[in-house]
Amino acid sequence: MTQATDATEYDVVVLGAGPVGENVADRTRAAGLSTAIVESELVGGECSYWACMPSKALLRPVIARAEARRVAGLRQAASGPLDVQAVLAHRNEFTSNWKDDGQVGWLTGIGADLYRGHGRLDGKRRVVVTAPDGGTRVLNARHAVAVCTGSRALLPELPGLAGANPWTSREATASQSVPGRLVVVGGGVVGVEMATAWQALGSEVTLLVRGTGVLPKMEAFAGELVVEALTEAGATVRTGVSLAAVERAGGTGPVTVVLTDGERIEADEVLFATGRAPRTEDIGMESVGLEPGSWLTVDDSCLVEGSDWLYAVGDVNRRALLTHQGKYQARIAGAAIAARAEDPSVPVSAPWGPYATTADHAAVPQVVFTDPEVGAVGLSLAEAERAGHRVRAVDYEIGNVSGAALYVDGYHGRARMVVDVEREILRGVTFVGPGVGELLHSATIAVAGEVPISRLWHAVPSYPTISEVWLRLLETYRDE
Repeated sequence: MTQATDATEYDVVVLGAGPVGENVADRTRAAGLSTAIVESELVGGECSYWACMPSKALLRPVIARAEARRVAGLRQAASGPLDVQAVLAHRNEFTSNWKDDGQVGWLTGIGADLYRGHGRLDGKRRVVVTAPDGGTRVLNARHAVAVCTGSRALLPELPGLAGANPWTSREATASQSVPGRLVVVGGGVVGVEMATAWQALGSEVTLLVRGTGVLPKMEAFAGELVVEALTEAGATVRTGVSLAAVERAGGTGPVTVVLTDGERIEADEVLFATGRAPRTEDIGMESVGLEPGSWLTVDDSCLVEGSDWLYAVGDVNRRALLTHQGKYQARIAGAAIAARAEDPSVPVSAPWGPYATTADHAAVPQVVFTDPEVGAVGLSLAEAERAGHRVRAVDYEIGNVSGAALYVDGYHGRARMVVDVEREILRGVTFVGPGVGELLHSATIAVAGEVPISRLWHAVPSYPTISEVWLRLLETYRDE
């Protein structure tokens, strides 16, 4: 362990100044606890510069144009190509051109102390920060250390991949030019969103998926509708394929993906969207008896198992690798840290209480910003059945709703609610179709609030809006 004696003491030390770390710091500062936050890259983290914000800035004009092309009176005006340079410049603005001055100002405003550099645990409640200039600082935490270091792209072990300079989600969201040909490997959210964006911006996209379809964690029809739209837009989607190698001489120029059957696909760039790994490989986990590079197992207050001071919040605990869910965890963890600073015996509260991240188990919402959009919360039908619930799926074609027919011509989508037939509450809801992302919060409230079906009949949707699908789902449940 480091033997430096000039330690600076804080009530709380936070490792990682992404959205999760920022929210932990915000909650602990609001409770009057002195807080230090350590960041080795940009304040604002992955979401602000290489994930949520740049990817959605790339996708917004893509989706807006697709929808405009389906509206009478706009179809002709929206028939041309996207202004690529304007789209990329718009994306750059949303990342603040990869500068974090504004977010640093916000941290300063809440009274948190920012330490730039690499932070490592150095025993119980102790963090050593190595600054960019090589100097070190020791931070001692009176009450808690929160690990909020997030996750990184996980690349498979493939011959030739290490020297091929493949794209990961970072390069895919930050590229300043459009590759002529792009191979996307992986059918999860990153894969389908980036295939959607770059195909619309002019790339010839080939999406390679090992399984039978895309978005495997969602209802099967969601992936089917996304593949249908990607194919119609001009992308090539191939399922049931595996890679044997990647070839790129010198790491520049064209890249060749070799499939296990020997087929070779040449492209200008290859994006691997094949999973995430926790950023815990070099943060001193061994100094507190934990395995470097591992996910951290936590209770519902985000306290690491077996510890009374170490919290793991956001991606590192592997509960839900989503920015909004990590921020939710941060608010709960911050409140728990503050309460335990007053009374160390404060337990995890009952489900849905102030110190319990119950939504991690029952009501995780997610929007996939493809064309069509996918929004889902809670359990899929298969997940609910595996969990032992007696459930029934209720489906409805969203295009049959008047508001959907007005939204775009030929609206095609699908809604499903998974009903617990014993308790008559919703275990999960999925929407697929244009504009459904903004429907999802109503579903999240219904699932998280365990709103009875009998009460949902009294939640009257405005006419004519797409949200009238709620009424049609309830009628279908009643009549089947």
